[in-house]
Amino acid sequence: MSQEIDPAYPTFVGYIDRTRDYYRAHGYERPYRYAFHSEVPFAPLGKPLAQCRLGLVTTAMPFDPGSGDTPRPKRVYAAPVDPLPARLYTDDLSWDREATHMDDRESFLPIRRLQEWRTAGRFGDLSPRFYGLPTEYAQRHTRETDAPALLRCCREDGVDVALLVPI
Repeated sequence: MSQEIDPAYPTFVGYIDRTRDYYRAHGYERPYRYAFHSEVPFAPLGKPLAQCRLGLVTTAMPFDPGSGDTPRPKRVYAAPVDPLPARLYTDDLSWDREATHMDDRESFLPIRRLQEWRTAGRFGDLSPRFYGLPTEYAQRHTRETDAPALLRCCREDGVDVALLVPI
């Protein structure tokens, strides 16, 4: 038996309630409509994980010291795993700046750990590129532009399974 859930009022993640209250306090009449799927759009793997090529997806953007505050345009990208970028841009993303930092690239781009796990046989292969998916608050843009672009990149590299590591 499935329970009908109103996407404007999900309560299973606390920050959703706090965000809704924040926007209400700022005069927005309608609450933000979070993305919601009555059926999870995932599929079982067609082969064992030990035979799959894994692709890593992060929400961090390429760092360009000359670009100012925010890299523009923010779009899906693919970048080589080797050599890894010295830095990625995370300053425009929301994270607790008092409790943590973004100096540890492995916390949001754990390529070295994945290479260790590949060597240990936890999965078959690591994609030669990692992928960036910008934090986008427009669901339509995510569905119609970013998700298809990310899927194209993964298919180009023969990725069987994606590991999402958002900030």
